[in-house]
Amino acid sequence: MTGVLSLGSNLGDREAHLRAAVDYLSRQFPVRAMSPLYETDPVTAPGARPQPAYLNAVLVVDLAGATPADLLAAAHEAEEMRGRLRGERWGPRTLDVDVVAVDALTSSDPRLTLPHPRAHERAFVLVPWSDVDPDAVVPGRGPVWSLLRSLDRSGVRRWRP
Repeated sequence: MTGVLSLGSNLGDREAHLRAAVDYLSRQFPVRAMSPLYETDPVTAPGARPQPAYLNAVLVVDLAGATPADLLAAAHEAEEMRGRLRGERWGPRTLDVDVVAVDALTSSDPRLTLPHPRAHERAFVLVPWSDVDPDAVVPGRGPVWSLLRSLDRSGVRRWRP
């Protein structure tokens, strides 16, 4: 099975947080591909305070006999190692690692909904995902390239430090 992870950071040394997450996750699962880094405008709740831009990337891993729950646990461990505090929804964070998809699996389990319930409407996920897998499909939603046609991509910029 193949897992797709979305990584993001907008606090502290954003690049270091993402690199540390990739390093940790690559010790748990063989990495098939990593996208380039993108700087993206934050998604915020209405009336929320302003926050810094994110760095985002997508990581595609081989589960190698592991389960989607194992992938979620590793994602949470990576976040905790970088000081992630779970407080404000859509608030700033040192590291956010979301399980976006696992093959064509679908699940409505509240602990791990597959595919990620908002992945199909987030350019900061779909743009880097299309870089590493141009034929990717969001299960139940359609091809990533097709979904991207209806999204505003102006807030997603290839990052060049």
